[in-house]
Parts: sequence; C-alpha cells; structure tokens
Amino acid sequence: MKKIKIVADDRIPFLRGVLDDVAEMVYLPGAKTTAADVRNADALITRTRTICNKELLEGSQVKFIATATIGFDHINQKDMSSLGIVWRNAPGCNAASVAQYVASSLLSFPGSRAGAVLGIIGVGNVGKLVAKVGSALGMRVLLNDPPRAEAEGPNGFSSLEEIQQQADFISLHVPLEYAGKYPTFKMLGKDFFAGVKPGVVFMNSSRGEAVDGEALKNALKSGRVSATVLDVWENEPDIDRELMTLARFSTPHIAGYSTDGKANGTAMSVRSLTAFFGIPGFEDFFPQNVPQALNSDTIFLDERMSDAEQIRRAVLHTYNIADDDWKLKSFTEQFEKLRGNYPIRREFTSYTVKGASSEAGKVLSALGFKVD
Repeated sequence: MKKIKIVADDRIPFLRGVLDDVAEMVYLPGAKTTAADVRNADALITRTRTICNKELLEGSQVKFIATATIGFDHINQKDMSSLGIVWRNAPGCNAASVAQYVASSLLSFPGSRAGAVLGIIGVGNVGKLVAKVGSALGMRVLLNDPPRAEAEGPNGFSSLEEIQQQADFISLHVPLEYAGKYPTFKMLGKDFFAGVKPGVVFMNSSRGEAVDGEALKNALKSGRVSATVLDVWENEPDIDRELMTLARFSTPHIAGYSTDGKANGTAMSVRSLTAFFGIPGFEDFFPQNVPQALNSDTIFLDERMSDAEQIRRAVLHTYNIADDDWKLKSFTEQFEKLRGNYPIRREFTSYTVKGASSEAGKVLSALGFKVD
C-alpha cells in the first residue's frame, strides 16, 4: 500500500521516527510552511504557528489535520469545512502543565494563599485542574463558564460580576472565539478591570487576544490591579514590551510546555491521525523516550519549615516561574527561540516528596505529588 505523505511541524517533540514506517514524513518550521509545501500532502501535524486556512490548503490533497495543542484558533473551521478537511486538536493534553504554572504563580507571591479567593474564568480541561490547585492550597474558588452554566445549570457557577467583586486572584482559561453566543475576543477590557476588587492579581495563560492590553496596562498603572502574570500576548511574538515590564511575571507562551504535556499532545495527534487513515498499531501509542527531570525527582523537605513553606518549596522545585520571567525580560527578541528550545519540565506526578508534615503532605498529594 502506498504510504501517505505527512507534513509535520519540526518542533513537535517525540514525533521523529514514530510514523516513518507507515508514512512519508516531511518536517518543516511551522510558521514557514507554505501552500507549495503541503500541496501533495495527505495530512498535517501542526502546532499553533501554522495558520490552516484556504490560503494554505486550497488545491492541496490534504484530508486531515492533527494539531498537537489544546487551542485551535489557528485552524479556520469554516475553511476546513468548505475544503472537506477533517481536523482534530488535543484537548486537555497540557492541562496539568498549565495548572502547575498557575500553582507556581500563586506561591510566588508573598504570604500564604490559604483563605484567599481564586476566580477562574473558563472551566474546561485546564480550568478544572486550576480549580483543584486552588482548592488544594486552601483557597475559596469561584467558577465562571457561561456555556457550561447554560448546559449544566447555574449551580456551582458564579457570574463575572461576583468574580470581580470577590476574587483576590483571577485566572483566565478561555478559548479564543471571535463570534457566536460567547465571544472571547477582548472579553476583558476597561469595564471589567474598573469593576475588579482593588489589589487583585490577574493571570492569563489562555489567549492574549482575550484581554484588552491597553486596559490592563491602565489598571496596573492605577493600582486597581496590583500585579499580573502573563504567559500569552497579543501579536506574538511581537509582544507589548511595556506590558511585559509592568507584569510581575512575563513568560513566552510556555505555561503548557511541560515535557509531559508535549508528550500527551504528540500521542493524541498520532492516535487521531492513524485512526483517520485506518493505520493499525497506534491505538495506545505514547512516546517511550520522555526524559527525566533535570533536577532531582526526589524532594527532601525540612520538618522545621512551616506547612506553607514546605508546599511552596516543593512546587517551586518542580517549576519556578521566576526563571522564565527572567529569560523573557532579558531576551525579549528571542520569544520564539525561548519557546522552541524550552527545557525539560516534568509535572508534579513525576516527583516524590520526603519529610513533609502531615498537613503539607495532604496538600502536596492533592496536587499530584507522590508523598513518602
């Protein structure tokens, strides 16, 4: 049987060699992939940097696109439908990675987070895990998700106004939608920030375009928002440097870049593609060469530390957001390089904690650590 031809983003990890026996593989930089490159391809395996639309795909023989990402705003759904191209994303693949990022963010602010109110806007795969993080840390969690509230009923959900009035921390986890009943493009602007609780900390690790950057800058300058944590930006990689400087933590769109999350995204893409083309043997595929953490996977805690300090030390051992903040602010022009050459980062489940107090151990176990 003739091999199918697959054009793949050359930055997708753990993919090389996986499909070579069943497909002709062509690896190209995602942002530089052209219509000529894909004209004779049967399928694409992409990331967010490949804009999949008529300009790229009309006249090609592409039948299927797999994106190794949760987000899919780089795929023009209307165009895909008109061209008869089936596409699949990788929902939830890096949810635990983003939750780890948010946990590191929360614990990087002075003082314990216990008793604070965390408002989560967007409660899909990622938002659900962020809610678990907040609950594990002893925070009161408010959930806002109008589509889910409409489908499931209002119980358990809060209005945007309630989050504005009560939240000490707000974390945004919405897809980018330009139209429809619940558009998210610049959904948080001047009016939203004018109504938040004074001194709130605002975090965005979903899509930069969901927030009006000028409104956020003004809220920071006025002190209405005391600090912000931003992983996503309008006009990436040409980001707003003033906003980056104003942010307490600025990172180059890497919240979901744990090694585990990347492996999950690749696995889901390979499975969906081979299922579509009826290629057997990949139903349970998962990369076998996932590297270990760069630092020790055993965390030793001092019993003389407070419970809060033990939790903070363990979380920041796995990922310290300050490191990525320093890199972006020092090498802003290398935004894409920082993403493309991102180091190994393993999630909480890859670490064993020893010496934790009973209370800290409960929290760390709830976060996903193995507690010995």
